[in-house]
Amino acid sequence: MSHAAPADPPVNPDPGNESPRTIRERLRPVVAASMAGTVVEWYEFFLYATAASLVFGPLFFPKTGNPLDGIIAAFVTYAVGFVARPLGGIVFGHFGDKYGRKHLLQVSIILVGVSTFAMGLIPPFSMIGYAAPVILVLLRFAQGFAVGGEWGGAVLLVAEHSPNKSRGFWSSFPQSGVPAGNLLATLVLLVLSNAMPEADFLAWGWRIAFFLSAVIVVVGYYIRTRVSDAPIFQQAQAEGEAKAHQSFGLGEVLTRYPKGVLTAMMLRVAENVFYYIVVTFSITYLSQTVGINTTEILGLLAIAHLIHFFTVPIWGWLGDRVGRRPVYAIGVVLAAAWGFYAFRLFDTGQAWSILLALVLGLIAHGLMYAGQPAIMAEQFPTRMRYSGVSIGYQVTSIFAGSLAPIIAVTLLRTYNSSLPIAIYIVICCVITMIGVLIAPETKGISLTKIDDDYRELTEREAARRD
Repeated sequence: MSHAAPADPPVNPDPGNESPRTIRERLRPVVAASMAGTVVEWYEFFLYATAASLVFGPLFFPKTGNPLDGIIAAFVTYAVGFVARPLGGIVFGHFGDKYGRKHLLQVSIILVGVSTFAMGLIPPFSMIGYAAPVILVLLRFAQGFAVGGEWGGAVLLVAEHSPNKSRGFWSSFPQSGVPAGNLLATLVLLVLSNAMPEADFLAWGWRIAFFLSAVIVVVGYYIRTRVSDAPIFQQAQAEGEAKAHQSFGLGEVLTRYPKGVLTAMMLRVAENVFYYIVVTFSITYLSQTVGINTTEILGLLAIAHLIHFFTVPIWGWLGDRVGRRPVYAIGVVLAAAWGFYAFRLFDTGQAWSILLALVLGLIAHGLMYAGQPAIMAEQFPTRMRYSGVSIGYQVTSIFAGSLAPIIAVTLLRTYNSSLPIAIYIVICCVITMIGVLIAPETKGISLTKIDDDYRELTEREAARRD
């Protein structure tokens, strides 16, 4: 049986074929659509993280006499969202590879918005007992499921539209949506905590931040209706429909590209753990150990998030110039060193010292985080890219980011010292550095070339079967 060669797919635009101005005009709406949803979803995801540090422990769990016990319980429910994220990545990745990135992103933003709004309605433990944490867990699972499908689609929407030579820069903008969402959540909580007595804020004021999610969900959903999937995906989708006998998505990506998935997971470990140490556990450490008040902590975090937002695209641009691996490796080294000086800066109780530690931590994180969309997208062909990046990115969160605050609080409670936490960060950095060393350098690679190689491989296999 002969196999007709498929039509050549549309070439992913390259700076040599378009002027910089044309590239910017073409990509701005795509970047806006990707970032809009990312900001919304991470506003809500990190709103939960901050609330878990400040509110959920005493409000939704029984009192034991030690405030750290309630915080640990709140972080356990926080971890439920991370467990749900790989499932969301699998489901959204499968259907996103089949039906398109845009449609799945619209579903994810609605789901996370509804679940977050509903969290603001949960009665406290004093009113409904253990039903409170049960409802919280169920909603947290739905929220995590949606966010699990969000990231892969958001970054691929940009990466697949981007020129080969500047994919790192353009695809880093959705990453900036994470600190932007975190900044927005922090500012909302900061305003609310300043606008009312602390007792009122802890009793009911925090709920307003969750209710506000309805407004920004509508905005994000509308923006996402204004863009289309990239031509390279549309071609892959057409080929998939023409070759219905070929599999796609999760099963094929694990069979054909296990190294790509493993590399993505290893790259993710230190970045994921480190981020939640810096932005989530630090709140607990500063409030419980150093004795800094909530308003001051949130104010310092807001400044750090703002700096993080503006620096992430710089590191994405740098990765296009010097390579993905060198930038990532510098971030790993800086993250490994952070725990040995940052907690000493925290312990001073001085605002400038605390801010310096937070900013340096987020700079180290940004060096790793900015290049992830490009380096992960460049590991897989288009027809299984959503599944590949989602699995590599989200599965790691189960044993990395989900456990990081729990492990850090437990280490602090057990040893009453920050040194074990610093060592924990170093161990994670070693794992990620191995991932950096085994990862291929993909700077400037053509996504069309990756698809061509995959197409040739499948055609050779089909010819052998015939």
